[in-house]
Amino acid sequence: MAHPARPAHPDHPSVRDVAERAGVSVGTVSHALNHPERVAGSTLDRVHAAIGELGFVRSETARHLRRGGSPLVGVLVHDISNPFFTEAARGIEDRLREDGRVPMLGSTDSDPDRERELMSMLAGLDVRGVIVTPTMSTLDNLAVLAGRGIRVVLMDHPPISAELSTVSGDDVAGARAAITHLVEIGHRRIGFINGPLSVRQSVDRRDGVLTALADAGLEPAAVLMEVEAVSDGRSYTADAGAAGAAALLDGAGALTALFCANDQLAIGAIREVRRRGLEIPGDVAIVGYDDVAVASELITPLTSVHVPMRDIGRAAADLLLDEGSEVRHVTFAPGLVVRASTTGWGDRAGGPAGPRV
Repeated sequence: MAHPARPAHPDHPSVRDVAERAGVSVGTVSHALNHPERVAGSTLDRVHAAIGELGFVRSETARHLRRGGSPLVGVLVHDISNPFFTEAARGIEDRLREDGRVPMLGSTDSDPDRERELMSMLAGLDVRGVIVTPTMSTLDNLAVLAGRGIRVVLMDHPPISAELSTVSGDDVAGARAAITHLVEIGHRRIGFINGPLSVRQSVDRRDGVLTALADAGLEPAAVLMEVEAVSDGRSYTADAGAAGAAALLDGAGALTALFCANDQLAIGAIREVRRRGLEIPGDVAIVGYDDVAVASELITPLTSVHVPMRDIGRAAADLLLDEGSEVRHVTFAPGLVVRASTTGWGDRAGGPAGPRV
């Protein structure tokens, strides 16, 4: 019985289809794809012509598995909708693509149980490695990855282990610069809208606030009012910022400034301040943290601590891919960008934003 003819253009052409079209062996097509220097020029031209005619797309997954490594890299952050992590993830993606790798993104919502669940899933996929912004300072959840020999890099986290490379911004220095700026322009009643102190970034930024007040010879009890802002069980969001601003503005004593531990909190704080008919910065000056893209585009551009988010992500991917290197710790120095939300006038950069290794 005669077999039906092979279609002229298969929906999913294979290496064998390319070989038949080019009139060469499957092995020759493989060499043309992976070791073109081993193939004669005229033969290479025929193979590439066949690839173009058929619309052949090689399987990157299969290629990496043959090389003994998955093309997948896990990326776990607190909340991928947070612009800080969105930008960092883009830096990771750009670097991984150069190596033929693909990120798998997940949000832990700062929940250790959810983090553990996601890590178990990634371990089951035998990913090449995991870049993670951990929810716990003890790093207990990393055991499930370590047990499978999966390489881990900590992002947005300072050194905590002699066995793990890290990439972070200097959050103590960043918060210190923000409060120093407010003190220098005359503020002595400052509200601080922070995230939960179970999160490392919240602790470091609070340390920076207290350091700046000590530098200025000011007693925190006389100057500072604090709140750990949460809305619907979530922190570091605009709604949490609005709730935090409301709590502080309703509290005892008049505030003249708000420092917010990220720009999402600051955007919510701006919303609440305006809802009350107050002027920015005339009645309340506001400083954010991260300097996300929208910060400079607000009706009153936001003074914010600039953190090179995409560079941090790219550096994390670099460390993950560089398996032969020793453990390294990369720290990016923040810089304050002064805008109208504290001074009433335009942008003025206030410091560096380069890495320290």
